[in-house]
Amino acid sequence: MANSPSAKKRARTQEKRRQHKAGQRSMVRTYIKKIIAAVEAKDFEAATAAYAAAVPVIDRMADKGLIHKNKAARNKSRLNAKVKALAA
Repeated sequence: MANSPSAKKRARTQEKRRQHKAGQRSMVRTYIKKIIAAVEAKDFEAATAAYAAAVPVIDRMADKGLIHKNKAARNKSRLNAKVKALAA
């Protein structure tokens, strides 16, 4: 356990940040799940709309450092491939 006042404050702020980031990470996962659900239902319109809504959120979280930029790019690429496969 932290002993100095500054270490105690640091522990408090880190816990707040951890909880905040957990909510944001959950939001990103929810957007991704919506795309996958639409793809599995073979609904091209819904999948396209869900993808368009998810891309800015994924990019924003990568900019903030919540997820790595390469992971964001990989997710977008794979999701886009799944959506485009429906159109064919």
